[in-house]
Amino acid sequence: MGAAGDGCDGGLAPGAELVAALTRAGETLACAESLTAGLVAATVADTPGASAVLLGGVVAYAPEVKASLLGVPADLLARVGTVDPAVAAAMAEGVRRRLGATWGLSTTGVAGPGPSEGKPEGTVHVAVSGPSGTRTRALELNGPRAQIRSATVDAVLRLAVEETGATRRTPAPPWEPRGTVGLSGHPGGDPATDHPTPAT
Repeated sequence: MGAAGDGCDGGLAPGAELVAALTRAGETLACAESLTAGLVAATVADTPGASAVLLGGVVAYAPEVKASLLGVPADLLARVGTVDPAVAAAMAEGVRRRLGATWGLSTTGVAGPGPSEGKPEGTVHVAVSGPSGTRTRALELNGPRAQIRSATVDAVLRLAVEETGATRRTPAPPWEPRGTVGLSGHPGGDPATDHPTPAT
């Protein structure tokens, strides 16, 4: 995996590669964002032709917005807070359902400075929900606030490229164990753990 901002495949940045892959497949995308506050959708929209695939997005900073607009269960938020892989998964599934998209992307985490909800700065969860299920990735990022947010955008777009099959010769079945992947090029470069769940 290349450094943040480098192309995933063929020299394209991950946002551009995702737009190209979804355009070829005739598929659509929606974004649910907390700590990135619209940066994922804006990055996708930087690519000419993005209007063919990007349906829209929801910036859901507050827990009540996550619950009311994205359908994240209130009892889940009360139990684990907003920075949790299950919340990221529910956000991605919620925005996909709400906007009628083929794929839903989500980001939630602590951009800093300092901890939040008892989670250290740089704790981030991203998720991608699609026809074969939902996959989350846990990140441990370092650096200033802007760098953490930028690295989060890069990470969720790279995960989306993987899930849409843009970098796979054969799409993986929904139950395939994904294991652990590295995040070389991200601030901190700590391992990121993936958690796939089946489609419902």
